[in-house]
This record gives sequence, structure tokens and C-alpha cells, in this order.
Amino acid sequence: MTYDFSGKVALITGASGGIGRATALAFAGAGASVVVSDVNVAGGEETVGLIESAGGKAIFQACDVADADAVKALVKRAVDTYGRLDFGHNNAGVTHMAADEWDEAVWNRSVSINLDGVMHCMREEAAAMLANGGGAMVNTASINGFTGNAVQPGYVATKHGVIGLTRHGALKWARSNIRVNAVCPGVIETPMTDSVASSPEMRKVMEAMTPMGRMGQPEEVAHAVLWLCSDQASFVTGHPLVIDGGATVS
Repeated sequence: MTYDFSGKVALITGASGGIGRATALAFAGAGASVVVSDVNVAGGEETVGLIESAGGKAIFQACDVADADAVKALVKRAVDTYGRLDFGHNNAGVTHMAADEWDEAVWNRSVSINLDGVMHCMREEAAAMLANGGGAMVNTASINGFTGNAVQPGYVATKHGVIGLTRHGALKWARSNIRVNAVCPGVIETPMTDSVASSPEMRKVMEAMTPMGRMGQPEEVAHAVLWLCSDQASFVTGHPLVIDGGATVS
């Protein structure tokens, strides 16, 4: 499926690699102007370079989504540069495998980025979208927004929260032409999973976690994000779309 987002503007957080980078490249490939954001400056600038080398338009702005003022400045930069904001992929997030899974600092960091960060982005993006007649947001949750795991309380709790925020936003802006959905990836081959899957043995374990017998690719999530933002999904809002190779079926 192809999309024409010419004249539209997309903002992607956590876009220095993985799912965020794949989504940024996909939006640019469909003609959108892209605002790339991350705390990883080198990675974010590299994403912009990849877009520009393919003939697309993009800018980078460093942003810690846990900082409400930084998110406000990020959305302002998007509007100041391109005149509008149509799409937001609120993708920035962290995961931890702490020795002490109840460590206060780990919990607080999970909440501030995974949950507070999404809220900050939704709030600022909605204000910009309302000014130009509507738009679409996609939040990155996880299959752990439906299920649990025994070692990441902060991650599990915040991803459940992202699905809740998504449903709230969908209802809040349903009559304002703003749709809000979420993608819920399973095991995807990204820099976030590389540290766990670095050994052949652990990679086999992670591949065995899905009935399809492989890890997903960032582009497979990006395709879903673009569909949720497109007119083909014009009657879809408040939906947490699972992309997990069947992991939550079994």
C-alpha cells in the first residue's frame, strides 16, 4: 500500500533508530515533511541525513519527552518550520532489566518517559492539530500493555497506561477530527532489543517467543503507523493495534 502525504507534516519522537527511524523514513518516503526528535543527537541527525539523501524533507530537534517545556518547544519548532502539524508518532520510550526490579530510579524513569512523555506529546500535538483542523496521533505501547511480565514492573505499568491515554485521547478529540491510536509491538529487532539478543542463544529464545518464529522488523511497525494516520483508517480511533507475530494469540 502506498500513501500520499504531500503537504503534510509528521513529528516522530524516539527517531534516532529502530521503529522511530523506520517511521520517519516511511513518512518522508510518502511525501511528508518530517520532524525527527530524540535525546540521541547523533542518531537523530543520521535519520535526517537518510531522509535528505533519499530526496525527502526533515529537521532534527533534540528533546527529552519527560520535560514538558522541551516538548512544547519541539511542537512549536515543527509549526514554525513547516506551518502545521498533521501527524504525531509518540514513540520515545525506555525499557529496563534492572537487578533490582523495584528500584525507585528505574520506576521513576519509566514513568517520566513512557507515560508522562506520551501525555506531554499528546497535549502539545493536539493544540497544534486543532489549529489546522485535525490530525492523527499514534502512540507506541507494547504487547506488555495487555499482558504482564515478571521482571519489568515499570515498563508493564506504563505501557498499560499508554493504552489508557490513547483511549482517553480518542474520546476527547473524537469530534475535533483528531484520531488517536496505538501500536503494540511484540519482539521487534531494534537497538532496544539488540543488547538482549546479542548472543545467538538469546536470539533463539527471542525468536521462539512468537509463533512465526522470528523477530519483527521496525518497518513492519512503521507500515501500521502510516496506515493508522492515513485516510484508509478514517473510522479507526482508540484502537491498540497488536503487531507481534502471534505472540498474544497463543
